[in-house]
Amino acid sequence: MRTLLINGTIIFLVGMMISCKPSENTDQQENWIQLFNGKDLADWDIKITGHPLGENYMNTFRVKNGKLIVSYDQYDEFKEEFGHIFYRRPFSYYRLRVEYRITGEQVPGGPDWAFKNNGVMLHSQSPETMLQDQAFPVCVEAQFLGGAEKGERPTANLCTPGTHVVMNGELITHHCINSSSKTYRGREWVSVELVVLGDSIIHHIVEGDTVLTYNNPQIGGDLPEGFPLLEGTLLSGGYIALQAESHPFEFRKVELLDLSGIHE
Repeated sequence: MRTLLINGTIIFLVGMMISCKPSENTDQQENWIQLFNGKDLADWDIKITGHPLGENYMNTFRVKNGKLIVSYDQYDEFKEEFGHIFYRRPFSYYRLRVEYRITGEQVPGGPDWAFKNNGVMLHSQSPETMLQDQAFPVCVEAQFLGGAEKGERPTANLCTPGTHVVMNGELITHHCINSSSKTYRGREWVSVELVVLGDSIIHHIVEGDTVLTYNNPQIGGDLPEGFPLLEGTLLSGGYIALQAESHPFEFRKVELLDLSGIHE
């Protein structure tokens, strides 16, 4: 009962945070951690499929003009070198703000589904535990998508490599679930906030609007060989990672407000 009351308090307090637009003074008083410092990748670890941890194959991830860049200008062809760049510290209860935009053209050889496709991985396994040829970490993904010239294609969707979630009391085993966001087609900056409360609830927020909510992230589905956690194990924390899936992206903000003090 005590745990339920604590989690309920967290959800109430965070709900108050996201339902009211914070003032400039409020943000200044909150201790937001700049995961990306705008200068270098010193606090991040790179893992690209088929390559050992720490090898930044073809300079895929880099910093330019104060932005974290996903670039394919040194590739002749993409051959499933899916990349992830992990912040070196795990988190459990937090608010994460990411500002991204889509740039350039998809590299030749990139899969159709990866057109204007990136994302941020939440509650991820550590990069050290990934197999060398493993394409994606076991995690919950907030997927960032851009639209083509025509048709709707929302962003801040949910994808679940090696995981399941609960929505409206039902276990969801589909790999991807669309959000209710509008379509962003061009090179505009898009602001996404993720409110992550351990293994209880996660909110996806785009430009101030909550577009997706789910509960109880847990292990489930196809898993890498030798993965140690059993199906149904709740994920209460883990690493945060940005992706590289064959389309150039830029990130100008990746910042986090640690809510673990409220939990305690």
